[in-house]
Amino acid sequence: MSSLEEPLGFDNFPCLSTTDRFRRFSSTACRPSGRKVEMGECCTEGRNCSSSSSCEDDFEAYRRSTYRLSTCARDRPQTGIANRRTLSLGRSHVLGEVTRDSSYTSNHQNGPYQGRRDTTHKFFGGFPKQVKIVEVGPRDGLQNEKNTVPTNVKVELIHKLVASGLPVVEATSFVSPKWVPQLADAKGVMETVKEIEDARLPVLTPNLKGFEAAVAAGAKEVVIFASASESFSKSNINCSIDESLVRYRAVAAAAKDHSIPVRGYVSCVIGCPVEGAISPSRVAFVAKELHDMGCYEISLGDTIGTGTPGTVVPMLEAVMAVVPLEKLAVHFHDTYGQALANILVSLQMGISTVDSSISGLGGCPYAKGASGNVATEDVVYMLNGLGVKTNIDMEKLLIAGEFISEHLGRRSESKAAVALGRKTVVDTCKL
Repeated sequence: MSSLEEPLGFDNFPCLSTTDRFRRFSSTACRPSGRKVEMGECCTEGRNCSSSSSCEDDFEAYRRSTYRLSTCARDRPQTGIANRRTLSLGRSHVLGEVTRDSSYTSNHQNGPYQGRRDTTHKFFGGFPKQVKIVEVGPRDGLQNEKNTVPTNVKVELIHKLVASGLPVVEATSFVSPKWVPQLADAKGVMETVKEIEDARLPVLTPNLKGFEAAVAAGAKEVVIFASASESFSKSNINCSIDESLVRYRAVAAAAKDHSIPVRGYVSCVIGCPVEGAISPSRVAFVAKELHDMGCYEISLGDTIGTGTPGTVVPMLEAVMAVVPLEKLAVHFHDTYGQALANILVSLQMGISTVDSSISGLGGCPYAKGASGNVATEDVVYMLNGLGVKTNIDMEKLLIAGEFISEHLGRRSESKAAVALGRKTVVDTCKL
């Protein structure tokens, strides 16, 4: 088992200023070299190990501290949903007509474990006090649906998302209907929602023509997107990375003339469906170009969802070296179930803006195998549990998720939404 796979207790979770700290208990953490092999010495994190068992002693101390933490967590009184689930571990326990846990949804500022941030130790000190969530469901989520969603349903979804307290909701995309027919009604959607004042409603504009159409429809903020993968850039927008940057400079200049803010995306920041792993330096290059042309924020997207904390950290470090931290956001797809872990490690590194999609909608029509974005409900549930402020009403967010899931005729991809749903729960577990 590698060091990235080993469970870390809160006391031992690294402050992720450098990736080297992940190596503390790895097989190569104490690696003798040169004449030190003959002397039986090794070094790790600036310490000399006097014997071959010293690192094992460190690990044993770490294991004991993790055990103490898990014991405390086990003994802590549980409430709400967590308590109901504990009780359901009996033989054939049945819950009928269970509604959402009031202790959780009655106060959307705190999760079911409110106060844990105040009572737990330094692990929580590295998280931002507040996180801005950018909802991408109406655009990035619905663009990958096989069947086109009616305009009135898209508009209603946007209204419900804004009502939940989301500060930013991507409304649509002004791309050619030939390439993304699911968003062919961009003009109708934007003209209907443009008067909403409680949230920002950016729209995607791949070129100057798209920008002009967006402005004519009433858009007050636009988004441009470049790729860190040459192959993906050509398959997605039919041009090279350098050619795409030329296009976006024109869009950014036009937006500046209209006093319209521009947000930037970098796709394939971890991996590409064609090229495989992407170098962090390539991501940093594209991100810096977008920043230099005037993007107020750059969202780093793991388009095919292959990222893990071990690959996200070096990517973020490379980008943070050339773009101010406060101008960065993260955008994770959950193809391999790593999205929440990647968000958590990003928060530890200082990121305070996270993209997500209601009910886990999404994917990418040009990235084979890419599943949906991380579900907004799951992100909010995690942040609430960490005591991180979002200003989002979970109850209203769940309503929005139920609305679009029912229209699409399928179950929500959000685990939190399913667990907190109003459906009857029957536990037939037999121990």
